[in-house]
Amino acid sequence: MAKLTFLGTGTSTGIPLLGCRCHTCISTDPKDQRLRTSALLEIGQHLYTIDCGPDFRQQLLRAGVSNLSGILFTHGHRDHTAGLDDIRAINFIHQKSLPIYLTELLLEQLQHDFRYMFDPHNKYPGVGEVELRHFDQDLFSLEDGMTVQPIPLWHGHLPVHGFRLGNLVYITDASSIPESSWELLKGVEILIINALRDSPHHSHFTVQEAIEISEKLGNPRTYFTHIAHQFGRYAERNPQFPSHIQMAYDGLTIEFDPSWT
Repeated sequence: MAKLTFLGTGTSTGIPLLGCRCHTCISTDPKDQRLRTSALLEIGQHLYTIDCGPDFRQQLLRAGVSNLSGILFTHGHRDHTAGLDDIRAINFIHQKSLPIYLTELLLEQLQHDFRYMFDPHNKYPGVGEVELRHFDQDLFSLEDGMTVQPIPLWHGHLPVHGFRLGNLVYITDASSIPESSWELLKGVEILIINALRDSPHHSHFTVQEAIEISEKLGNPRTYFTHIAHQFGRYAERNPQFPSHIQMAYDGLTIEFDPSWT
């Protein structure tokens, strides 16, 4: 079995939201204190993250992670990429560059946002060193041979990707699933999906939409992530859902079968 740990389960602002005094943001329950969305994959002897937002360094320190085998990127928004500079510590200490798995579209975004890392004519000394591993719609393999199926999704008008790893599907920052992607979700046993809040949003699934997707897939074990403060407190909202649905929280670890086909 492999493990997934939720490094962060909050939306782009995190929870508590800076300056907010709402019912959720003033909660002292650790399950209501959410860093920006990211996940840690433990597959055999290898550790990977899905995305690396602005809380990346803090998340790895909190999880006791000092080395990585790579980063899988879902899309190019800053709350999922802003921590890329923090890989320098891994470069320095372990004397290696870090593989990053990404699309050509995302590479263009990173070349813009982190020009000092990617510009061969003006590269700043000591910047993070990466190895580019491109994917599109086809299966790709990680260092240990684990296969990953990218799942094309829409985040408003932006094309993004979820990932299928064995019997687990990870979807964040999505608002619609193309018809052609439903086939890739068949038989999923563990669904991780963004559920921003109850009210509609132009680029994220609502709570009800996430529930309906879980139902359409046969009610797999489902975890909500990328949660906004409007969602409410964990202790009050989580008991409202059916037993197969839970709100994820920072630090939660689940097991999955990476060999499931």
